[in-house]
Order: sequence, then C-alpha cells, then structure tokens
Amino acid sequence: MERALSNAEMRLADRYTIEKLKISSQILMQRAGYALAAEAEKYACGEQVTVVCGTGNNGGDGYVCAEKLRADGFNVKVYAVTGSLSADCRREKENYKGGYSELICGDVIVECLFGTGLSRPLGGEFLNIIQKINSSGAFVISADIPCGINGDNGLIMGGAVRADVTVAIGEYKLGHFLNDGADFSGRLVKADIGIVCPEDGYAVILEDGDIKRFFPARLRNTHKGSYGTARLIVGSDKYPGAAALAAEAALRSGCGYVKVCTSEKIKYSLAAKLPQAIFIDGEDMSDGATAIGCGSGVSEELYQRIRGLLNGYKGVLIIDADGLNSLSAYGREILHKKSCEVILTPHIGEFSRLSGLSAEEILNDPVGSARAFALSYGVTVLLKSAASVLTDGKRTIILNRGNTALAKAGSGDMLTGFMCGTAARGVESFFAAAVSSYVMGVSAEISAAEKTEYCATSEDIIKNLHTAVRKLTG
Repeated sequence: MERALSNAEMRLADRYTIEKLKISSQILMQRAGYALAAEAEKYACGEQVTVVCGTGNNGGDGYVCAEKLRADGFNVKVYAVTGSLSADCRREKENYKGGYSELICGDVIVECLFGTGLSRPLGGEFLNIIQKINSSGAFVISADIPCGINGDNGLIMGGAVRADVTVAIGEYKLGHFLNDGADFSGRLVKADIGIVCPEDGYAVILEDGDIKRFFPARLRNTHKGSYGTARLIVGSDKYPGAAALAAEAALRSGCGYVKVCTSEKIKYSLAAKLPQAIFIDGEDMSDGATAIGCGSGVSEELYQRIRGLLNGYKGVLIIDADGLNSLSAYGREILHKKSCEVILTPHIGEFSRLSGLSAEEILNDPVGSARAFALSYGVTVLLKSAASVLTDGKRTIILNRGNTALAKAGSGDMLTGFMCGTAARGVESFFAAAVSSYVMGVSAEISAAEKTEYCATSEDIIKNLHTAVRKLTG
C-alpha cells in the first residue's frame, strides 16, 4: 500500500521534514537530483542527455541531476529556462559545471520544469517547450510529475509533457493517477528522499500484496451457509443482460448463495443460463448483502423499494445505476436515515446528478467531492472513472487497476455483482468495494492481454475473475 498526496499535503510534509526534522532543503534536493540521475543512467547508455530546468525547486533538482550525470561521465547538457530563480535553484545552477544547449534535443530528456508547483494554466514559452519535448522522439523522464499535469486532479493545465517515466519525489501524488495523469506519467518510480509525512489520513494506492488477506484459505469443514448470501435486485425486460452479468459475477465472488430478484419475463431465461442462482420474489431482510439498481429503470417504485431497504435492512446495501438515478430523481435525502451500511457506485455523470455538482467540478476535485458527499450522508462512495476514488469520508483509496476493456456497457453490473458477493461473505463493506474494483481491474488487464482492449468483453472479464484471484493470492 502506497500513499498518494495532494499538493498541499506534500508541501506540509516538505515543511515538516525541513523545519521539524532539520533535514535541509539542500540535502533533499541533492537526493532528488541523484534519484533522477540514477533513472536517467538506465536509459542514457552513452547517449546525449538534455536536462530541461525550470526556475523553481523542480529546476534545482534538474541541475543536481545534470551535475551528477556529468560527474559520472555522461554526455549531458542543460536547457535552462530564463527567469527569477528560487534560492535553492540558483545555488544548484551555480554548482553545475557542465554545458548548456539552446535546443531541446537528445536521446534522453529529463524534464524538470514545474512539478507540483504549477498553479495556473501554461501558455506561451512553456507550451512551446512542452511541444518540443513531446515531438523530440527522445525518451522522456519527468521529475515528480509531468509538467502541465495538475498534482491534485491529474488534469492537463493548457498542455502537458508526455513522459515515458516519472520519478515521484518523496511520495506519489493524486495527479499521477486521476484523470489524464496516468496517460501522461508513463511508468511511475518513487524516489524516497527522506521526506516524512507528519499525519495519517492520506489517500492510498493498493498493491497486489494488499489483496491476498481478503481471500483467506477456506476451511474444509464449512458449507454454503458459511459464506453468506448475496441478493441482487436487478434487471428489467429492457435490460436483462444487467441481471445476467451481475449474477454471474456474484457467483464467482466466493459467497454461498446468490439470490436474484428480477423481471418475471426474463427470470426463466436467466435461470437456464445461471442454474446456481436462486430466483426469488419479494424482500428478505436476512441476507448479508443486497445490490439494487443495475438495469432496473428509473422509477418511483424503485425509489420506494430503496427507501424500504434503508429503513429496515441490517446488511450491506449497494446502490448502483438506476438506483442512483432514482435517488437523484426523487430525493437523495432518504440516505440520511438508514439502518444499513450503504455503498454508492456512481460514475461521473451519475455522481453529478446525485450530488448536484457539475461534471467539471467533480473532475477538478474528485477526491474532495466524493469525501464531502460520503461524510454528509454517512455512506461509502465508489466514484468510478479511469482511476476510481473510494471513500467513506475518512479513509480514501485510489483504485487504478484496469484498462479501457472496462469502458463498455456491463462493466458496472459485474462490478456490483462481485462486490455484493464479496460483502456477503463477510468482507467489511469499504474493503469489499476496494477488493472488487481491484480484482475486476486485474481481470480486465488479463482479458486485454488475451484479446486486446478493443475486443475483450464483459463476459471475458467475468471468465477471467478466477485467474485474477489466483494471480493475486498465489
């Protein structure tokens, strides 16, 4: 598990390390520059290296990197941006003993322009520099975060460097993963330079090793009742596939029973496809986890059904798709009074309707907007996107596994089904959402490797769930 910090959190950690722990900014800058040089040396192999240095502390890291490369015998030049230099940057520029270049060229380019210090959209000279870096054909290494990528939300600020490798200084940043950040950061490398985070509560990124504990060895002396019951209130005459995908994913989650409540018209065709599922009518408040809304259609009837569950159900309630849209249409205020744990699984559009925020507001602060809603309504929110934000208002996980094989109809249905089954077998609701998203992402990666991101379908991803679980737990 790794931390992912906002710009403000990173500045606080820097200040704490310098002021409280008495590790000087010069020492930290030297360590950062050496980390950049070590990464550059992997790819330089005697080739021309150009270090593009800005005027702030990111530029100072660049000058340290360039001097280290020069001292190690590499063919290195600095392209220096003119302007008023920070004190640390000025010192390291004076310490640099190598040459300069008026051109942005070379086989390897180390980009040290702004990092997370960028606070406004780029224009003019900097857009020109970015264009030259991106069109150079060189292998590009960015310091901390690619220039032009917002460190808080991953959005492009006028233009952005497209890096092959990004060396995250100290800690990963939220912008490495959110929105455009992943596409522009390339391969992420974290350089521990001794910065200490002074508090808890940071967003975290899960790793493969974090998942295994949620799939413990199953005791032989158990039975289907030992692993819980998932109930799915899903599908409709118009969307029978939603019920099929949710149920099939739930059946692969490890729970003991999967009950499906769906349209009478499609029940028997689904039963033929999914003979292990139990098809029911009516409510059963004893089930460990219930999911509602996938392919159900927006209606006041669905809204009232959700209200009834909120008022009397004691398990974990997952509200997805048309369940969310029905809350938006008829009133989200019913979320305030509830007897159960609630997980909401909106994508950006659904969350916009539910929260009243514009899509632009959400994209500009996905972590903050999801946290605020979760705290206000006492729910867990899984805000689905290229990297999803999971939060209960206090804990936050950024889920970055998967690919565009999931950018197809049906992905949300199977995620909800697997999540419901995972919660039913006893995994804490917050982590049931995290584990399900992670496993689904890994399965999408496996499926895309077999059939490409274009051709992999939801059915392929469901069928590879076992491979994903085996990979993560083996």
